[in-house]
Amino acid sequence: MSINRTRVRAIYRKELREYRRRRTIVIGMAIFPLIFLIQPLVATFSLASSAAGQLAQHHELLYLLAIPALVPTTLAAYSVVGERQQGTLEPVLGTPIRREEFLLSKALAVLVPTIAIAYGVFGVFVACVELFAQPGVAPALLRGPDVLAQLIFTPLLAGWSVWLGIAISTRASEIRVAQQLGILVNVPSILVTTLIALGTIQPTLLIAIGGAALLLVLNWLGWRATSAMFDRERLITATR
Repeated sequence: MSINRTRVRAIYRKELREYRRRRTIVIGMAIFPLIFLIQPLVATFSLASSAAGQLAQHHELLYLLAIPALVPTTLAAYSVVGERQQGTLEPVLGTPIRREEFLLSKALAVLVPTIAIAYGVFGVFVACVELFAQPGVAPALLRGPDVLAQLIFTPLLAGWSVWLGIAISTRASEIRVAQQLGILVNVPSILVTTLIALGTIQPTLLIAIGGAALLLVLNWLGWRATSAMFDRERLITATR
């Protein structure tokens, strides 16, 4: 299957311009990162130097993995049903763009900002801990495996959330419904990362490798399933 990069790039840029024009999208993208940044920061700042050893049983850093799971829901929910409600979907689908190119451009327009936000929030968290946490807390909290997990699993979780959101958006009739369903289907991902952060599930190298492999497969299946679900004629007809 050949992908026309020019068409993908054109839709991708159009999506980014649309985000800048819609304040509700920007606000929605900002809410989830703030929620999941505040909790670990408060917990970290409340630790005294003598309590830093307790962090060996917890992985506060992994709370931030909820961000790439939730941030895409706002954008992905809008990706198809939003355009259909605004009446801009039919002109796009009336062009020679293939469904794979359309979906790929939509996915990239959600994935790239999501990863940028997630890594940006992660950088803010690390900087705050290094600057303001009690002595000894930063080295105990910012452990190599947890930092590596944050870097690796952020794009994998974001990709899976993106495909779920776009799949829902192709079938939903309203943006709000698509957003609510997008949050609901991402609850299992958030639950797992939270249980690991709390130490209920002890992360091991085997669990990390298995989780990364599973997310890679889920991303591929998400791409295939969303492409199969995409009914061009139904979407064009529904806009009329």
